Amino acid sequence: MRLVKCWFCSSTIYPGHGIQFVRNDAKIFRFCRSKCHKNFKMKRNPRKVKWTKAYRAAHGKDMTQDKTFEFEKKRNRPERYDRNVTEDTLKAIKKIDKIRSTREADHISKRLKPNKQKLYKSAVNEIDQHITMLKAPGSQQQDSEKVKVLVSSSKSVQNEAMEE
Repeated sequence: MRLVKCWFCSSTIYPGHGIQFVRNDAKIFRFCRSKCHKNFKMKRNPRKVKWTKAYRAAHGKDMTQDKTFEFEKKRNRPERYDRNVTEDTLKAIKKIDKIRSTREADHISKRLKPNKQKLYKSAVNEIDQHITMLKAPGSQQQDSEKVKVLVSSSKSVQNEAMEE
């Protein structure tokens, strides 16, 4: 089963799916869906369309350079079937997927980290500007004039009756 990538959005095209366009110079363009084909016909650049993988790679949204991507490369050399080698490769694929997912999660958290600080600063700034909405007008005057009230430690007759 041969899986190919969409020329426009770089998603996987399974057999029997998608559209194929052959230009006059015999260059073949494969598209996963009509959306990609229409954008290609409108001469849109995939690096400027936000939903494509090319855009995400160009703008630092996705990991682009990582050693785990080397295992996805297409190899045209036929290999002789060996059960042990096949088992080892399947085990390796699982490990590589786990490593890639952790690295992608780290990449996303690093990418979002500066924005958290900006949101925190903007929230603090908003609170400082509108502090009067948070505090009641009378409470601002009481902050400057705090009065201590002495509470007697002797119990009244009513309190003792209620406790019993």
